[in-house]
Amino acid sequence: MNGFPALSVENLTRHFGSTRAVDGVTFTVESGRIAGFIGPNGAGKTTTMRILATLEVPTSGEAHICGFSAVDDPERVRQVVGFMPDHFGVYPYVACWEYLDFFARAYGLRGAERRDAVERTLAYTGIDSVADKPTRALSKGMRQRLSLGRALIHDPSVLILDEPAAGLDPRARIELRRLIRDLADQGKAILVSSHILTELSDIVDEVIVIEQGRLVAAGPMADIRQQLDRSCTIELVVAENPEGAVAWLQERLEVRHVERNGMKIQVVCAEAEEEVDEADVLVELVGAGFRVRRFGVRQETLEDLFLELTEGKLQ
Repeated sequence: MNGFPALSVENLTRHFGSTRAVDGVTFTVESGRIAGFIGPNGAGKTTTMRILATLEVPTSGEAHICGFSAVDDPERVRQVVGFMPDHFGVYPYVACWEYLDFFARAYGLRGAERRDAVERTLAYTGIDSVADKPTRALSKGMRQRLSLGRALIHDPSVLILDEPAAGLDPRARIELRRLIRDLADQGKAILVSSHILTELSDIVDEVIVIEQGRLVAAGPMADIRQQLDRSCTIELVVAENPEGAVAWLQERLEVRHVERNGMKIQVVCAEAEEEVDEADVLVELVGAGFRVRRFGVRQETLEDLFLELTEGKLQ
């Protein structure tokens, strides 16, 4: 990458009249990393992605792919980026292999190189078995695979995926996640947006959160948790005497909040997660005579961070 980040935006803005769809956003994504791009509807995610894919021109700021400017050198950018939009058009009577062949030609692939690219992409995305079917006959999952194949046909260094799992059944989503993780392991930088945060958290290396066009947070989830000074949440189930267990925990730890439902107890502590040794707490709890059926320190999910960082405001 000649020392440049695989993907970077700096003070990026895009205005539509009085609406600031993107308002001074700055972040980078390095090769081999998956960045989850999240925010409420209308936050500016798709506009940012379209600028990176050279389909929109920013009002101001910089957007670079592999060191090439998306504004000043769009042709070079298109050779190193693959864009999978949230909705893509298909030619209904064209076979899958013909569809990919069309885009391979558009990227300048010729002869054996083009044929190899089509065959490789069909096999990699798992649609080689339906290569001769017209695109109109494909299921939603197969169409998403075909759309991903279109983005991959020229072997780009950077992938920009806008809601790739939208409308997929559970098996198709799992398979798509595996494909995305494998592509990152091959060294590709991937920026992926999704509203299915529980699934996104399974594959991303870092998150970029925007709201009302502005950057709210960016970085690995652990770093964002630390910036928020998040508390520790202990969840346990006891066989008996839940009141006594709660009293013991309140004496042992600095407790902010307690919820109890039967034998199930949730305790929110003032201490950060890394300051609480859950093994020691469990040993001491059992040593105090409490019969513990289940015990653990709950890690904050991507959904938790999203709700903490955003307010759901629309522009």
